[in-house]
Amino acid sequence: MLGATALGTIALHRGEQINAMWLVVAAVCTYALGIRFYSKFVAAKVLALDPHRATPAERLDNGRDFVPTNKWVVFGHHFAAIAGPGPLVGPVLAAQFGYLPGTLWILVGAVFGGCVQDFVILLFSVRRDGKSLTEMAREEVGRLGGVVAYLAVISIIVILLGVAALIVVNALKASPWGTFTIAMTIPIALLMGVYLRHIRPGKVLETSLLGFVLVVAAIVGGQWVSQSASVGPWFTLSATTLAVLIIVYGFAASAVPVWLLLAPRDYLSTFVKLGTIAMLAVGIVGLRPSLHMPALTQFIDGTGPVFAGKIFPFAFITIACGAISGFHSLISSGTTPKLIRRETETRMVGYGAMAAESMVAIMATIAACVLQPGIYFSINSPAGVVGQSAEAATATITNWGYAVTASDMAQLAQAVGEKTLFNRTGGAPAFAVGMAHIFSSTLGGSAVMAIWYHFAIMFEALFILTVLDAGTRVGRFMLQDALGHVWKPLGRTSWYPSILATSALIVGAWGYFLWQGVKDPLGGINSLWPLFGIANQLLATVALCVATTIIFKMGKARFAAVTLAPEISRLIFNDWLDAAVTGVLVALVSLVLTESILEWARVATGRKAAAVKESPFVRTQFVEERG
Repeated sequence: MLGATALGTIALHRGEQINAMWLVVAAVCTYALGIRFYSKFVAAKVLALDPHRATPAERLDNGRDFVPTNKWVVFGHHFAAIAGPGPLVGPVLAAQFGYLPGTLWILVGAVFGGCVQDFVILLFSVRRDGKSLTEMAREEVGRLGGVVAYLAVISIIVILLGVAALIVVNALKASPWGTFTIAMTIPIALLMGVYLRHIRPGKVLETSLLGFVLVVAAIVGGQWVSQSASVGPWFTLSATTLAVLIIVYGFAASAVPVWLLLAPRDYLSTFVKLGTIAMLAVGIVGLRPSLHMPALTQFIDGTGPVFAGKIFPFAFITIACGAISGFHSLISSGTTPKLIRRETETRMVGYGAMAAESMVAIMATIAACVLQPGIYFSINSPAGVVGQSAEAATATITNWGYAVTASDMAQLAQAVGEKTLFNRTGGAPAFAVGMAHIFSSTLGGSAVMAIWYHFAIMFEALFILTVLDAGTRVGRFMLQDALGHVWKPLGRTSWYPSILATSALIVGAWGYFLWQGVKDPLGGINSLWPLFGIANQLLATVALCVATTIIFKMGKARFAAVTLAPEISRLIFNDWLDAAVTGVLVALVSLVLTESILEWARVATGRKAAAVKESPFVRTQFVEERG
């Protein structure tokens, strides 16, 4: 009842500002109902989770990629790996349409689409020895579907990682505070990995407290570093230097054992991510800020300055990861299924982590919409649209009906420690300003707004970097799966020559686009960023096609709507976009869809046996534990 009241207030209220608390209440109630009832229905009726079945982490434990891991550590890894730039940047950009479209899609899309996709793909991968999405497509949909899915997915993941790396570079260049804090998370993660595996095995709480204390120390130390005349220059790095370091880090994160760097670092990042979101929620409860952005703006017609495109389908494409993300299916069939100790834990990790990410998207929406609309559009509108000078920009935005002055923007820039906030496109600076506004209003006042702003910038960079390391490892698994068909040793995830070779190939691919973007900031990878949202949603269609095919083959066609319904919405809104630049990807995904439909028809009519290609059942040694 509380959730329905909150949703009704958000959807129907017009004419005056509403309190941001309504968004928080609606989100918490919606996720609680989804996790308690809908995810349990999917787990029991559709997937039939088996607590007695051993997972590949147990059966194939090699101490490197397949490692039975505590469920909270796996949750932290999965959340950190999937929660990249999308839930932070996407909702901020979509605020151009007003707070209503984005909020409703984030809640509905996550509960019935994104959370379900992550959950079912994770479980199906666990039952197939941790196979990748493309391998599952080849085995369950057909050889053509597997080849097409592979080409589509590998193209998308290279674009995504190149863009993500460039965002990190742009966030950290000439920022000693952010660079120091991010750099310190690496040795802290190494220490946590060794501590948990060798020094105090199984002591997750101790390791968590150790990591938390050290991360807080790194954040506090970052401010000192930024103000130090002797140490600060060491961490004040150029874009090209950062690019090289990130490429090296990506290779290391892919090649070293997962327990040593990737899992503990992602778990560590989760402290900062979830801790910051929790702090933001507390700040909203304490401050109870009003949403100054209207429910709907005049830019729903496609004339918006932040990005061109009408509310349908671009609100859905722009929000991307906050509601449903194809990239998540790569993590759910990449690193995470190789860490799951119990099959029953896939529900908490798959469905629950996506619900947590969706909550991040709600917070990003609030952070953008608590700003005065004039300030929001001044930050996010490019100079080519509003004008080069501060006076021209504010005059243009005021004529739209959103009053703002050049002196307002100058005072705000001074408060957050920046020279200017005009034309800071991309969403990240607007989120940081909104977050700093909420924090400074409740914790410290305007005197510490600059600290909160730069903390938010660091927070965003940490979000994105975890996608980079997990995505690189997933890309390595995909290459190994493909090359294993050429020469079997290359497909062994435990063979180090294959690990090094495939890690170098995937890092080299996205590293090339990163380098082009750094060297040519007006072109190169920057021109690929608008493709991110579309490509991401197309990848979600591939994942849902594979999931629906498996459900048909399990003899549970009556439950196919669980994965088919969000798939249809993706097709309606995204697949048939008349955009030449995405034509190839649309064609590839359409082939997967066509072959999937033919496979469903063969199974439904009895022309093909309803048989799936799961790994043989092995009884788990963890059966006495409560799942």
